[in-house]
Amino acid sequence: MDTFTGFPAAAFEFYAALEENNNREWWLANKDKYDADVLAPFSALRSELEPRFGPGRIFRPNRDMRFAARGEPYKTAQGMFLSHYEDVGYYLHLDADGLSVGGGYRSAAPAQLARFRAAVDAPSSGAALEEIARQLEADGYALSPPDLKSAPRGFPRDHPRAELLRHKTLSASLELGRPDWLETGRAEKQIADHWEHLRPLVEWVTRHAAP
Repeated sequence: MDTFTGFPAAAFEFYAALEENNNREWWLANKDKYDADVLAPFSALRSELEPRFGPGRIFRPNRDMRFAARGEPYKTAQGMFLSHYEDVGYYLHLDADGLSVGGGYRSAAPAQLARFRAAVDAPSSGAALEEIARQLEADGYALSPPDLKSAPRGFPRDHPRAELLRHKTLSASLELGRPDWLETGRAEKQIADHWEHLRPLVEWVTRHAAP
């Protein structure tokens, strides 16, 4: 197993160039750069963080062309998701602008949404989530925008946690850009520390609304 030594500047340069050359010919001519500068560090980082955050999945670089609005065959970012539960876990995103981290859940399963809403509605668990969200926002993390304009059917519009009830999915993220540690082995600890900051949110969902 290779040791993670950070994300090289070439990884960001790769995506800057891909944004201008999103076609199969360019990709095939530069795939060795993707393998060495993007995929290899992601794979090494995944192996080192899996014991703490769960099995990891590195997303494929190819777009699903059935849903690609502009017809560009390759994603202009690389993502990775570590999780003990489907759709509930920790996310890492790299593109030409830098790195961002996230955590929470994304799911359209009706049963999971029902459990989420019930837990938000309950005084104890709902207040706990409210405090987690407040602390994350105070620390600079951005909550995903709500999906609904008001509290869902069956809940009063003036519910004390109406803002949280408006969510069908809930995650928090932080854009890190390109800090000086990004190209060094210190990046592992920095990313892990941010994910630990997101752990209360992930564990709340796991406890109250896991798939």
